[in-house]
Formats: sequence, C-alpha cells, structure tokens
Amino acid sequence: MKERFLKWFYGESDPMEHILDCAEVPDESREEWKYEEHEIEREISRRVHTQSVIRAERRGFYAFYLIIAVISCLMLIGVLLFTVSQLPRYGVENPRAKEVVERYVEKGLEETGAVNIVSGMILDYRAFDTLGESHVLFTALLCVMILLRLDEKNKRTRYENYYTVLADPYYDISTDPIMRIAATITLPSIFLFGIYILLNGQISPGGGFSGGAVMGAALIIYAAAFGFTVTDRVFTYRMSRCITFLSLAFYSFAKGYVFFTGANGIPNGVPKGTPGAIFSGGLILPLDIAVGMVVACTMFGFYSLFRRGSIGGE
Repeated sequence: MKERFLKWFYGESDPMEHILDCAEVPDESREEWKYEEHEIEREISRRVHTQSVIRAERRGFYAFYLIIAVISCLMLIGVLLFTVSQLPRYGVENPRAKEVVERYVEKGLEETGAVNIVSGMILDYRAFDTLGESHVLFTALLCVMILLRLDEKNKRTRYENYYTVLADPYYDISTDPIMRIAATITLPSIFLFGIYILLNGQISPGGGFSGGAVMGAALIIYAAAFGFTVTDRVFTYRMSRCITFLSLAFYSFAKGYVFFTGANGIPNGVPKGTPGAIFSGGLILPLDIAVGMVVACTMFGFYSLFRRGSIGGE
C-alpha cells in the first residue's frame, strides 16, 4: 500500500485509471459491444437450433430403425414358418430328398467326372452355394479388417506403425531357436501336404476348404516362427488382396459361364477328363484351388489382424 501511495503521490500512477475507463465508455465502444453481444446471441441460438435438429434426426432415425428391424424380423419369421410348414411330417420320408441323393450317387461320376462325389456335389451340383460361402469368408475378412486394421486415420499416436502395435504385450516366439528349427523342419511337409489335399479333392477326401486350412495354418506357423518382418518379404498385404480377388473372380466367372450354358441347354465345352486322374472333374480342380487360396488368405489375414493390426506390408 505504501508503494502504491508513493507512486500516486509523485504522479507515477493513477489508481482511478481503470475505474474511470470502465465508467466512461465511448458510445462507439458501447455500440461495438452491443454488436458483439448480438452476434453471440445469434451464434448461441444457431447452435441450439442445430442441436435440436440433430436430436430430432436421431429420434427419427431410431424410430425408422426400429420399424425396419421389426418388419424384417416379422418377414423372416414368416418365411421360416412357411418353410417349416412345407417340410414332411416327422417320421415321413421326403421323396424329393431321396431323388436328389439317388441322382448324386448314380449320375455323379458321369456328370461331374469326380471320383469323390462329395467334391462333385459341392463344386458342381451346389457350386452356387459354395460361391456364397467363399464370399462370406471374404466379407468376414473385410469386416475384421475394418475393425482392426491400423492406418493413418486410427493410430493412437503418430509414432505407431504396423510393427509396434500389439507387439509389446506378447512374447515374441520368433526369437526362440527351438521354434525356428521345428518350423524349418516341418513347414515344407505341411505346405506339401496342403497342396496334396488341394489337388486331390476330386479324387480322394480333401479339396479347397481343407487344403486351404492346412496352407493357412502353415502361413501362421511361418509368421510365428520367423516374425512378420520376414513374412512380409514373402507374403504381403497386396499379394493377399490380389490372390483373394483373382480367386473369387475366377470362381464367379467360371461358374457363371457354366450356369448360363446349363440354363440354356448349351454344352459348356469343359472336358471332364479321365476319372481318377489329377486333371479330371472338369472345373472342380481349378475351383478347388481358388477356394483353397481364399481360405488360406482369410486364415492368415485373421491371425495377422488380431496379432498386429495389419495383414502385411504393402
């Protein structure tokens, strides 16, 4: 207080300066304040209106969502009840099912060229269903990729990359010499066995799904034993996308051609080959290979996405 008093006494400061400034506001300043207050009120009212519109839109969306969900459930229930009503009663044999089974057993070898009737049924008689199953696997991989894949938009920090995320909480078994030696010895046999199952699906038990599962397991063992850095040099994310796309595209176009020719009574011109040989069964062998590639890429993709947040290097 003494210091402030001395400054006032010698004329170095005016203790009423700020008070007078606040009390004697010029008219222009007051008009500017009024203008700013008006703008603030307009901004507040605009935001309140925007929030009310957003809440109304949300309520409308939720109501529309509930209505569509209820209608969809009722339609599904109706379709299921109608389907059940068309089934034969319990204990009564279905003559149509018997006809289908007899056709598979009696005409399967002649019409498909496959010794393994199961492969002939899956990839010839019911190839459209298998096509849907392959697309289900591809769609599942896309969904997991959307949820788990890391890119520039969803990194937690700017220092993250594909090799640091999810790496710390796990023990890196690729540094274990026993794991590396065991993988080096067994992986060639596993890959060879997967290829064997894949190529003999039309002759013996096996095919695309089982052969692809073995090859996918081999890729997972390779990544676990040697690390993702080494795996990315052999099997990249771009390669996985290309293999999956080309496999599904070939399957779709090949069976689409067969569906079109069969529906119009036109010979498709695909040779059945000699039953029992590797190159037999018409399109069953290449379709098995396509399905196996999709299954293998999907299995390794799931493992890679859950392990580190990406399938592989670009």
